Amino acid sequence: MFPQDRTVPVGANTTFCCIVEEGTDFKSILYGSTVMNVKRLSRRSYATTAVNQNISGKSGTNVVCLSNDPSKLTGAVIFVGYPPLLSKFECETRDLIIAECQWEEGRRTNLYRKNASRYSVNERDCPERQRCTLSQWEGNWTLLAVNPLGQDSLTDSAEVSHRVHPVAPVKLTPVAHAWNATVLWEWTYSSYSSLALVCQVELASHNTMLGNFSGVGLRSAVLLDLQPDEEYKVQVRCGSQKNFWKWGDWSKALSFKTKPYVPDAPDVWMWMNRDNTGLVVWKPLTRRQSHGQIVGYKVTLWNSEENEQHTEILSPESKVLPVNLTRWASFSGDNKVIATVNAKNVEGMSQPASVLLRLIDDEPPALAHTVYTSTGFPLSWQHNDNSTCGYLVEWCNALCTRDCPVDWIRLDAGNTNISVQSADFQPGVRYNFSLYGCPSDFPVLTHRWQGYMQELAPSSSVRLEITQQGCDVVLTWEEIPLAGRRGFLLGYNVYISNGSQLTRLANLDLGTRTYTKKGLSVSIHKFTVKAYTSAGEDTGGTASIRLESCDGLILEILASLGMVTLLLATVAYFCYKKRRWVKKAFYPDIPEPKLPGDWFRTQGPLDVKPPPHSMVHIIEKPERDSSKDALVVIPEEEEDDGEGIGDEPVDTDEPQSLRYYNQVVDERPIRPRFPDSSVSSSSSVDSANTDVTYTGIQTSCSSLVFRSDSQCSSEGFQPHTGFSVSSGDRGGGYQPQMQPVALGGNLASPEPLVEPQVVSSGGYKPQSSWLLDSPTETDEKISPPPSLGSPTSVASTQFLLPDSEEHEEERRQPSSSAAAWFTNLLSSAKP
Repeated sequence: MFPQDRTVPVGANTTFCCIVEEGTDFKSILYGSTVMNVKRLSRRSYATTAVNQNISGKSGTNVVCLSNDPSKLTGAVIFVGYPPLLSKFECETRDLIIAECQWEEGRRTNLYRKNASRYSVNERDCPERQRCTLSQWEGNWTLLAVNPLGQDSLTDSAEVSHRVHPVAPVKLTPVAHAWNATVLWEWTYSSYSSLALVCQVELASHNTMLGNFSGVGLRSAVLLDLQPDEEYKVQVRCGSQKNFWKWGDWSKALSFKTKPYVPDAPDVWMWMNRDNTGLVVWKPLTRRQSHGQIVGYKVTLWNSEENEQHTEILSPESKVLPVNLTRWASFSGDNKVIATVNAKNVEGMSQPASVLLRLIDDEPPALAHTVYTSTGFPLSWQHNDNSTCGYLVEWCNALCTRDCPVDWIRLDAGNTNISVQSADFQPGVRYNFSLYGCPSDFPVLTHRWQGYMQELAPSSSVRLEITQQGCDVVLTWEEIPLAGRRGFLLGYNVYISNGSQLTRLANLDLGTRTYTKKGLSVSIHKFTVKAYTSAGEDTGGTASIRLESCDGLILEILASLGMVTLLLATVAYFCYKKRRWVKKAFYPDIPEPKLPGDWFRTQGPLDVKPPPHSMVHIIEKPERDSSKDALVVIPEEEEDDGEGIGDEPVDTDEPQSLRYYNQVVDERPIRPRFPDSSVSSSSSVDSANTDVTYTGIQTSCSSLVFRSDSQCSSEGFQPHTGFSVSSGDRGGGYQPQMQPVALGGNLASPEPLVEPQVVSSGGYKPQSSWLLDSPTETDEKISPPPSLGSPTSVASTQFLLPDSEEHEEERRQPSSSAAAWFTNLLSSAKP
């Protein structure tokens, strides 16, 4: 196989020739793994051409000639690559004496071993491929690269001071303080002592550059703005200050720790409950704030007005102090209680941090909604241009109502918005945010928000109650507790169960927590109520009810109405059958006076001239029966009788005018009294008088309670002349009797027996009640009929002279107490 081990450039064409042995048959030629097209040149010679050859591998490309005898394998290797190409040739010094030259290959030749490129600088061979060191700085350099495919060269020139590349500092040493430290180092070459250098110090632990330090032969750097009691790791590198070429190498890292210092003042806030108790809270100091190990906190409550204070020392793990303002009796009005907190470490006490403890008097502002975004909860407000105070945004879990663990952030004056972000925020938890103005002087709550980092479906369900009202089913439920909502509730969905499927009946707003379903059949029904948020529904509260027939209720109502109707009908029937009794008991007729003559005259005294011998006499009876006291009326005598029964004269010349005064009648049942017609009332009311002139007062003989029938038929009665009725005399007025008059002696006696005070009054006193007698035939024959009847008082509802029929009926009634009470009740009933 020809040619053997040839090197050619990329893209060249190469022809290969294969000569097989005598007696061996040619089969094919392979270029790498490709079967080539072969041309037969002679009986044993075959040729092929590789066109536009690609770059070969490190060991070249194999070209193989195959025959029918596998044991006889013949082939060649071809190397395809590039001639050398150089770039970025430059020389520099590290110790100001030796020149170190470097370059780069513009491309890789892909030729190795004996075909690889060879390099030389100023005709000095360079054993390294991209680097060459010369013992002396010459100032001008030529780089030459040669391989089987060609060669390339570059040149460079420079002064030694312009190509200084410092080495790394060695032997770094720290000198640490609380807020700064000094780093010292040394140089490997003494020639650096006269070289102007610039150095950098980097915090390797924070990847932060602390600054540049410069000087001739620089060997140290002072590090400022360090934190007390803090671990640091630094490294240093330098470069030439004049004709800067490049930064030198980094030194090894140096670790050191600064000294402790007094702590920073803690960030203090408060949480006050409605009962004047609360918490003084502060954020734990970080390592950079504590400036050393915290050994404790000092909390002081101070009343500036009363100059009272109370101090407590707390452990370093503490971050809250409960307070009770009610213990400060003088805390009222403008008095202020200020809480101050000091942190302490081994170096001393921090400056005090103060907060004003305030009472919760006013209702807080309404809560607005805030929606969480990728940057946190966005809060914004209107800034007061006159305010120079800062702001404080406070947030806590909305489920907390007392002694809440709060977090906060302080803002400078002029800020009007913030996005609150915290690693403690959890999905499904409601947070309340509050904005306070002037938190360091006198905190004023101005805005409040609430929101969820992520809303979830409610974790608890409503407690559903179901009742039947008539033919309807009423569902009622209470609100889900805040802990179970996990989002802002938007409303309720009401479902009815149809087997395994739920059918929604209604979608109710958040304020509606009752639902009435009508038109259900008589069977078992199952209802489900689900509350929902923007993330979905809860599992639902379920209740079942067996709907009873509502016809029974209608029948009960109809039966009740029927019973009431029957009762009313019974009462109406009874009243109809007893209508006379009802009328007499509740609406008795008031009889009109039955007097002869023309009563339709002008108002005024009515004078009626009685017959000459019409007088009223007092009748005596030897034996008094007190149970039959009655008013005795004396019938008229004949006109020619000029003498009375007694010795006293009788006035028959002029008719007598009786003046009747309205009486106030007692409403109580009236007991019979015996009349005394010999006296007239002197206590009548003058303003209520009525003049009535009677022609005669007549009654049946049976009305005379002290006479028998025989006496009634055989004897006549004349009024006593001393007891004539006169309207002109005040003593002849009408007076009710205070007590009955006892009559004694013979009826024929002209002198009646009367009480002394009655005789002296000279008036006529009617009975408070009347004995009820009925006339007999004998009485009707002998005595003239009754004339006027009983006069009635304007204010009275009782008859002064009841009808004889009613008296007769009452006299025949039993005299038992129950009957008497019922009779008196009916007789005293008012219309």
